[in-house]
Amino acid sequence: MDTELGTALRAAGLRVTPGRLAVLEALETHPHSTAETLRVVSAAGLSIQSVHNVLADLTAARMIRRTEPAGSAALYERRIGDNHHHVVCSGCGAVADVDCIHGEAPCLTASNTNGFTIEAAEITFWGRCPLCQHKITTPKETAS
Repeated sequence: MDTELGTALRAAGLRVTPGRLAVLEALETHPHSTAETLRVVSAAGLSIQSVHNVLADLTAARMIRRTEPAGSAALYERRIGDNHHHVVCSGCGAVADVDCIHGEAPCLTASNTNGFTIEAAEITFWGRCPLCQHKITTPKETAS
């Protein structure tokens, strides 16, 4: 995978560094991660500042996507180049992808663009994940 990632980094105009490779690899198995989570799971011994620098570089190069659900730290993922949205659990904060049924971005038409050219629309759905639904519907055990 390092060869593929290295090629992708070079194609994006970025140098191939151990930190960039570690963060990209960590995002492969941990999508929708915060910078702190990526610092821990990358196992590259990166400082949090280094992780933030890598994430900024990768986001600017459009190799990863940054989303910021309300009340959450910024989340990062490698799924780019398509028009998908997110669903966030209002109980535990779990995040999952939701494919857009309208296809190409932007999937919504603004009623007034104020002269802007609309490139994308970010939609976040909120609800309860299956685990949190179960917690709500299952009565808590009482201590005897």
